[in-house]
Amino acid sequence: MDAVPVDVVVIGAGQAGLSAAYHLRRRGFGPVGSGAAERTFVVLDAEAAPGGAWQHRWESLRMETVNGIHELPGFAVPPADPRASARSVLPAYFDEYERRFDLRVHRPVEVRRVEREDDDPRGRLRVTTDDGDWSARWVVNATGTWRRPFWPRYPGADSFRGRQLHVHDYVAADRFAGQRVVIVGAGISAIQLLDEISHVADTFWVTREELRWDAGDFDTAARIAAIAGVEERVRRGLPPGSVISVTGLHWNRWAESAQARGVLVRHPMFERIEPDGIRMPDGSFQRADAILWATGFRADIPHLAPLGLRTPAGGVRVANGRSIDEPRLFLIGYGPSQSTVGANRAGRDAVRAIMADLAPAGASAPR
Repeated sequence: MDAVPVDVVVIGAGQAGLSAAYHLRRRGFGPVGSGAAERTFVVLDAEAAPGGAWQHRWESLRMETVNGIHELPGFAVPPADPRASARSVLPAYFDEYERRFDLRVHRPVEVRRVEREDDDPRGRLRVTTDDGDWSARWVVNATGTWRRPFWPRYPGADSFRGRQLHVHDYVAADRFAGQRVVIVGAGISAIQLLDEISHVADTFWVTREELRWDAGDFDTAARIAAIAGVEERVRRGLPPGSVISVTGLHWNRWAESAQARGVLVRHPMFERIEPDGIRMPDGSFQRADAILWATGFRADIPHLAPLGLRTPAGGVRVANGRSIDEPRLFLIGYGPSQSTVGANRAGRDAVRAIMADLAPAGASAPR
């Protein structure tokens, strides 16, 4: 089957992907099939419905407790009850956003590979999916991390008779009522779920490293410094790293709540998992009915492997959201643009770069 020609393929319809599509619309690009524009784009999304990762978040994540929500460009989140479930409100918002700006997202479409069509550095990239192929001048990859939860490997994991799950699969605390739950991880999700689960279960919290709480506020200066650190890592082709590794661990409502109830007690990482619990470094045994891995996510980019961009360090060299080694590819929602604010800006900046590529020699692209 011949590939469908298009100027831009956007992969992913989460925060970053929809931001890119919005800015393409603003710059005169039209969705494939609309017949209303000379330049075209298509958004491919693996999900069955709008909402990105929000539609899969746990039941108890309320609008008042969502961390770092930032609205999509051009259309504010409608007023919502602070106690409303985020996984109900935000997917509905994304759905309305797609319809309002006529983005015509194709779903569910699984992108299998992205590769060069030939040796011409100004040639096209072929995007192969389970629903046909596309031939693009540029690819904006906005697949985020949600579909790639990271599970550390520990001896004895397969022998555990209880339940093991990742934050990716967490639903609600009541599933653990009356149990003893080991929570692994030092990030915001680990602490939030430690606080939540400890109301109905006996919790035992472990982290790989000692915690260093930052007493200062995570203000604008701290955010800028954190983002700059991640930008430098991805420019060098290093993996972006965990959020905690660059932002530090700051006090929040969940940490304060857990501390007030005496459950914010960190233990060193266990050495191995046994059928009925975990074995600690000092040889002691801790019984467990469940192990919750709050160990983060990795960039969802296996489909980019044919481009050969991964460095020996395990990352992809990216500067300002653009692949250094394949300039026809943008990676947004990657590294410093993983936050919702960063994703919005990355979508806008990717489109600005595309417009600059289209500008006649010597001319400047519109801002």
